[in-house]
Amino acid sequence: MNSRENKPGEAAPAASPRHRPERAHPVTLRDVAEAAGVSTATVSLVVNKKKDARIAEETRQRVKDAIRALGYRPNAMAKTLVSGTSRFIGLVADGVATTPFAGQIIHGAQDEAWKHGYALLIANTEGNRELEQDAISMMLEYKVRGILYSTWFHRETDIPASLREADFVLVNCFAAEPGARAVVPDEVQGGKSATEILLRHGHRRIAFINATIPAPAKDGRLLGYRQALEEAGIAFDPGLVMEAYPDQEGGYGATGELLKRSATAVYCYNDRMAMGLYDGLREHGLSIPEDLAVVGFDNQEVIAAHLRPPLSTVALPHYELGAAGVRMLLGLEETAGAEAAKIHCPTVERNSVRVAARAKT
Repeated sequence: MNSRENKPGEAAPAASPRHRPERAHPVTLRDVAEAAGVSTATVSLVVNKKKDARIAEETRQRVKDAIRALGYRPNAMAKTLVSGTSRFIGLVADGVATTPFAGQIIHGAQDEAWKHGYALLIANTEGNRELEQDAISMMLEYKVRGILYSTWFHRETDIPASLREADFVLVNCFAAEPGARAVVPDEVQGGKSATEILLRHGHRRIAFINATIPAPAKDGRLLGYRQALEEAGIAFDPGLVMEAYPDQEGGYGATGELLKRSATAVYCYNDRMAMGLYDGLREHGLSIPEDLAVVGFDNQEVIAAHLRPPLSTVALPHYELGAAGVRMLLGLEETAGAEAAKIHCPTVERNSVRVAARAKT
């Protein structure tokens, strides 16, 4: 085998055309018509499923056989021009694909879209308004069936003007204006469920470390905590509620103050905060759950499932948010009226909670 090295600065020789794979000739409507022995108009009527067209069943079958044999694919864009809509659903996100829950909203939306014969067009804008505008415009040009507009954390949002040109559903966010359909996590139910894990194990003096950052999750999870205590006949004690920045350092820094509250259990705003609390408790020579039971929120798998002991928590339903958004867009689920549809946050119980000492028999 002969080889030739290029001299410095010399361009590599172009690949020989005979070594390039040949592109297959796309099968046309005319090819199918010739194979079936009919006109292109007849093939078009069969392809577009015009059942009222006067075509003999034997002829329809002959066209279908030719389509299968030749591997003919209808021109989707041409069908879009005729019908005024396409089999695409758009999803515009400000960072869903890069969050710790990477892709779960996208995954749920994609699975649900496929189930109903649609494909997902995805644009991750990282919060860039110009890029967002371009993405929505492109989706409108493709005549998408509708657009899911999603944010990476649950919050109120402004609806982009161009989004109003399409049928749309807000996912993991909401808008104050009437008629804006949305699906969001049920933060109140999630906070209540987190507290109930501890109540079921006999704990009565339960602390809550909330976030310092204003958000629907902050208010909702506190309300759920209070509801769970009230239903258990336990008076709300403001002294058992603390605030910290919602990350590992925030949870770690709250440890000393928490230990002054004489709680037997604590529910943390999120799993990252709980991870920091684990470190703080360990430095104080305390064990989980023997000395203090701990519950988190989010079910961030890379954290919650791998702490020692594994963390009991409440999951954010990102997959179901995406799926529910598609169902709402397609009219398969009724809207919740003026309010956003709330998606249940399931509990995930692991080994960070045990029966409280006073509740043992």
